[in-house]
Amino acid sequence: MKLKKHPYKNMKKKIHFIGIGGIGVSALAKYYLKKGWQVSGSDLAQSEITLQMKELGATIHIGKPKASLITAKIAKVIFSPAVPKNHKERIAARKKKIQELSYPKALGELSKKHYTIAISGTHGKSTTTAMLGLLLTKAGFDPTVIVGTRLKEFGNTNCRVGKSKYLVIEADEYAKSFLNYSPRIMVLTNLETDHLETYGSLQNILSTFKNYLLALPKESITIVNNDDKNIQKIIQSLPRKIGYSLAQKDAKKLRKILQVPGEHNVANALAALTVARYLNIPDHKSYAALKEYRGSWRRFEIFRLKNPIPYTLVSDYGHHPTEVRVTMEAARKKWPRKKIWLIFQPHQYKRTYYLFEEFVDVLSRLPIEKLILTDIYYVAGREDPGIKQRVSAQKLARAVIRTKHCVPNVTYIPILQDIQRHLKENLKGGEVVVVMGAGDIYQNLTLQLTRSL
Repeated sequence: MKLKKHPYKNMKKKIHFIGIGGIGVSALAKYYLKKGWQVSGSDLAQSEITLQMKELGATIHIGKPKASLITAKIAKVIFSPAVPKNHKERIAARKKKIQELSYPKALGELSKKHYTIAISGTHGKSTTTAMLGLLLTKAGFDPTVIVGTRLKEFGNTNCRVGKSKYLVIEADEYAKSFLNYSPRIMVLTNLETDHLETYGSLQNILSTFKNYLLALPKESITIVNNDDKNIQKIIQSLPRKIGYSLAQKDAKKLRKILQVPGEHNVANALAALTVARYLNIPDHKSYAALKEYRGSWRRFEIFRLKNPIPYTLVSDYGHHPTEVRVTMEAARKKWPRKKIWLIFQPHQYKRTYYLFEEFVDVLSRLPIEKLILTDIYYVAGREDPGIKQRVSAQKLARAVIRTKHCVPNVTYIPILQDIQRHLKENLKGGEVVVVMGAGDIYQNLTLQLTRSL
């Protein structure tokens, strides 16, 4: 008697991603694609990322959520933390009793199966993850790397799938995502006030990280930035930790070899170097890899443009006051004699409201010739309607102008298309224009300015 074959036995396993246009979710989707799964995904709007996912073989739906996308053949549904519980595709998954995981939980499951190195902190996560991923690759460790940016050395993608036990991940603090991860090595770059919609206060941020670090397994180790005063408040009782600092001799050498500017990137490289030493990677291999790092997508990404006249465009993802400050300081150090403009789109009404004074102080002291502020980017699912009425980019511009340290020229231009027109009418040639923000300023301004490249 012949046994009947299961109808789906030889078919690829299917997995669906909601919010596949997100930089983190798309990285995990690429991981599953390379592991042989059949990947589908949905997002509200088309982007560079969704187009790339389609090219890689994923089935992509753009537009309103559709319950019909969730079929009984799907084994897992993974969703962005920003996707609400009442999303039609999530409801359909529950009705069909399909396993449903948030992106952090899905990545957390993966972290348990590997020797995981997690990079967390308020700033520098993506760059440090990218640097370390490249370093381990060059050193022959063949790691899997999941990072919140696209890396040139990995074929302009945010996911590298290796064959070894090593997994390098960016551990985001938004919505306490990092609590899902089980690292053997935890890197903590810095801690500041941010994501107050999740934590409420800096003290809660520090206590959350402290409790997490103390609960790590005995075999785990934490790599910490000794220059960060907030980190120092929470690591005193940690049994296993290694520190790094800009005061150590290695910083001097890194300043000479790094192709990415800024002291913050020296600190990021020191973090990667410290991990490499813990893994017994010879310094000469580490320095060679860090010297090759050319930066990543939307992290001080430089374009030489000729329209309407020759100027330099810098695209950057920064959206916290500290990120704005260190990025513009790096720009001034790189171009000491150039006229520098900053076009900044504040990201999220809540962040702008809670960090308003910090933004005013930083923006008013920037070493630049011109500041252009555009309207705050509204982050769906993470805003408070009451706060939206209390803060605006126009109010921010007025507050900056009122300070004693105001930059020479501050302009508020609400519409991104009008900024493009403003550049054409006012650039004289040779300027450096930094376009900064984590919202749609990249899609609706940077891409438009660089479309001829």
